[in-house]
Amino acid sequence: MAQGIKMKLIYPRWEKLPGQTTFNLPPHGPVVFAAALPERIDVSFTDENVESIDFEEACDLVCISMMLSTQVKRGWAIAAEFRKRGKKVIFGGISTMLHAEETMEHGDAVFLGEAEGRMEELIGDWGKNRLKKVYNYMGKLPPIELVGPARRDLYKRELYNHKGVQMVDLFHASRGCRFNCYPCAVSYLGGRVFRPRPFDKVIEEMAGIDNNRLFLVDNSLAQNKEWEIQLFKEMIPLKKKWISHPIEDDPKILDLAAQAGAWYVYQAVFDTSDFIRERIKRYHDYGIGVEGTILLGMDNQSEDDMRRLIDFLLEIDLDLAEFTILTPYPHTKAYEDLMRKGRILDYDWDHYNAGQVVYQPSQVTPEKLQELYDYAWSSFYSHESQELKMTKLFTRVMRREMEDGTWRPRDRKMMNQSFGKEVKRNIGNI
Repeated sequence: MAQGIKMKLIYPRWEKLPGQTTFNLPPHGPVVFAAALPERIDVSFTDENVESIDFEEACDLVCISMMLSTQVKRGWAIAAEFRKRGKKVIFGGISTMLHAEETMEHGDAVFLGEAEGRMEELIGDWGKNRLKKVYNYMGKLPPIELVGPARRDLYKRELYNHKGVQMVDLFHASRGCRFNCYPCAVSYLGGRVFRPRPFDKVIEEMAGIDNNRLFLVDNSLAQNKEWEIQLFKEMIPLKKKWISHPIEDDPKILDLAAQAGAWYVYQAVFDTSDFIRERIKRYHDYGIGVEGTILLGMDNQSEDDMRRLIDFLLEIDLDLAEFTILTPYPHTKAYEDLMRKGRILDYDWDHYNAGQVVYQPSQVTPEKLQELYDYAWSSFYSHESQELKMTKLFTRVMRREMEDGTWRPRDRKMMNQSFGKEVKRNIGNI
């Protein structure tokens, strides 16, 4: 087999929702996949959300990594362009797994499942011109110890800042999720067994990331208390500042999370109960910000329920809020339920962006649900824009960085751009 194989790895663009603050984070899936490749593969990476694809670039093999349903049609179009030029195209990633049957029609092979330990077979088949149409490893989980450091060297760092402020790097300390939530496909994709990576590998990779700001993209940190405690203790010396999905609602764990650099969390706000009110307050008591994630359109929500929920958010001191419309992604309980009942109205995957109604709601019309979604965004951000609220969160983290000596000179250079200037005004003379 030829040595020094040149692979073009592509992350397709998708259309951002109108009216929301737009920024691009360095994508995680492609660089985790790249870490699983044999060493002889020379990888060139393009994130189409921040740069254009050079379809004439010399390469032996093209891989397209798709995370979102709103990327799949663009991914298919990219594949067609490369295949016109005689290139073999392989699809992988979350949305390849969710839309596998359709995607098979657009590529030379699709890879389903986790990549670690499986790439030698695929590359070997390609080298012999014997690619299988499907490499299906769904449900056949590799040893978690095989997960290596993501290939962040493939990023063009300068492309991932928002108007002068360095964005977060994505990182995962575990895979799998023991929960099986109605709108979520994680249990299908990664199994219902919580699989933590070894602590030494987690800390070594974290320490090697040239960015003080991280997003721990684990499905939930609140899956094993002993693991959380140990993880946060190990993280404290790194002085990283990080975002995550929910943390265990336990004073000891919240205190350790704060010491370890918890910046803010994404926390589901699903009702107007005192439990939610106190949950948000406890995060704040430990200096941890909260971005509420609010799902609209569940069958148990009337119009009045949704309006009360939206109004409630203004009472509980959320730092940010992100509103989504229930979206029946394939291989979720929502999809199976709504499809069985004939309630899915739209199968255009470009519309599966969590901001458009693609099904028949139970208690309101599709038009009314769309109206309530728009009202939610405009109501919550009526006094302070989303960008201004983001400014306050970044101001907080930058103050902490200056206090503990992790402030980066490159941040100082970028502060002359617009968002950076606003953060600078909030902080003072930096």
